[in-house]
Amino acid sequence: MRKLNMSDVTRYVEKNIGTFHQQKIASLGSLKLSNVLKRKNPYLFKAKNVLTAEEIVRGLVDAHISSNEETIFGDWLEGLAIFINDKVYSGRKSGIKGIDIEFDDNGNRYIVNIKSGPNWGNSSQITQMRNDFKTAKKTLRTSNSNLHIISVNGCCYGQDNNPDKGDYFKYCGQKFWEFISGNANLYTELIEPLGHKAKDRNEEFLQSYSQVINKFTLAFGAEFCTSKGAIDWEKLVKFNSSYQVKS
Repeated sequence: MRKLNMSDVTRYVEKNIGTFHQQKIASLGSLKLSNVLKRKNPYLFKAKNVLTAEEIVRGLVDAHISSNEETIFGDWLEGLAIFINDKVYSGRKSGIKGIDIEFDDNGNRYIVNIKSGPNWGNSSQITQMRNDFKTAKKTLRTSNSNLHIISVNGCCYGQDNNPDKGDYFKYCGQKFWEFISGNANLYTELIEPLGHKAKDRNEEFLQSYSQVINKFTLAFGAEFCTSKGAIDWEKLVKFNSSYQVKS
């Protein structure tokens, strides 16, 4: 085990955080109004007495951004975790399905599945993770039957006060970052470098966001508003929910 140098972490973050912002903008640019309209409940808009095309469009786009950026940033944090673990434990990105990091410490082989937060999956998804851990252990023991393997579900933020799940451990927030780095304060020390040029990046994103809102509002108005400017709810619901007759 080597001591983590925060200067290395800061340089990595500053060099790579732009990727997260670029992917956010690219995801926004690839949006299509027809696709997001079909993913949202039109009855909910009516029940909330939404009266303008822009309000509907903002609701659609904001919902996409909220769910999508969590995934994008989760993937980015996984890369950061692998970088940090490599610096301390010579850890590596695993080639085994369902495993993100493998590393050795004190005679143990740790296999880690990384998620953003603690409430990441339903019972079926957790069962799948458990199965992935079992498969990974079998794979690793084909070359070393005496290998002592410990499975870990690591979550980048949040808390879990009962980490021992029987066949794996669940480390969240401070415990996770300390586990992969040996630094109990890393979870707070990461905050400062993550803000690198955040203001500039956000201004760039807001420009793209505003353009999408304007473009979608015009398109929605032309397609789903009456000549008087009212939302044609019947037409909107039919677009969202009518069955398609195959010819």
